[in-house]
Amino acid sequence: MKIVTLTLNPALDKSANVKQLIPEEKLRCDTPVYEPGGGGINVSRAIKIMGGESLAIYLAGGPSGQKMEELLEEEGIQQQVIRGKQNTRENFMVMETSANKQYRFGMPGADVSKEELDQCLQVIEDLPDNVEFLVASGSLPPGAPDDFYGRIAKIAQERGIQCVIDTSGEALRKAAEMGVCLMKPNLNELSLLAGKEHVSAREQEEIAKKVISLERAKMLIVSMGARGAMLATKDTIEYVVPPTVKQQSTVGAGDSMVAGIVLSLSRGEALTDVIKWGVAAGTAATMTAGTELCRREDVEEIYQWLKSKEKTDAPTG
Repeated sequence: MKIVTLTLNPALDKSANVKQLIPEEKLRCDTPVYEPGGGGINVSRAIKIMGGESLAIYLAGGPSGQKMEELLEEEGIQQQVIRGKQNTRENFMVMETSANKQYRFGMPGADVSKEELDQCLQVIEDLPDNVEFLVASGSLPPGAPDDFYGRIAKIAQERGIQCVIDTSGEALRKAAEMGVCLMKPNLNELSLLAGKEHVSAREQEEIAKKVISLERAKMLIVSMGARGAMLATKDTIEYVVPPTVKQQSTVGAGDSMVAGIVLSLSRGEALTDVIKWGVAAGTAATMTAGTELCRREDVEEIYQWLKSKEKTDAPTG
């Protein structure tokens, strides 16, 4: 297995539709939909959708953790569960159909113990030699130190595994101090990595290059929402702007983008294609309702559109 994902703070995502949100009223919802969620788990699910394979490692416990395991099994996701003592958290999302507005309620998750964290580190240390990419994605659970992803990155480095980190805040900054293969910050997170309060669009190339020169990452893919993404390496700056699509939900768009990027990297494709697959997957995820991730046919169609734009935009003569 070339790709492994790690999720320390997974969530069982529950979504439902309601006609209108009215305070103090008993509201009748449609039948809820349950899906396994959390950064790395969503990355593994999106990789599967796009025809790839990965191993999803995650910390889970209680009935909600059991439900997550069953759902992932139904999707054919290879998984390794680190058993936790606490219930896996549940998130809730409501779509108000009359106004086409989405409300997302994220729960913090239960405290994780030192013993459980040590188990996670041991599992990463024991990964087989054929693992090439480790994606550590999502928030850290309460009780986990800010430098925990940094420790994961260090183990990956020692094992010769390319580490991809997708998180935020101090967890991102501490991981960057260890040096990783790839990070996917937005502009706010890029400013954090650069030690600045704010980064404007005009500065983003210079700041990204600085982060790379400090050996925080070999590659940055800066996500810019509807404006697409910027790829930055030591030698390259490249922008990819997605087509305009009918957006239904942004849930899982970032995770789908990471999935497209890592799957393309694992296939040894050129960096210009890597970022296109990432933008295609992220954009495709916004076309689906609720917590649904990208659809393969949408990803492939958008990727082909981006490739055709590349030919159209190429200089002639």
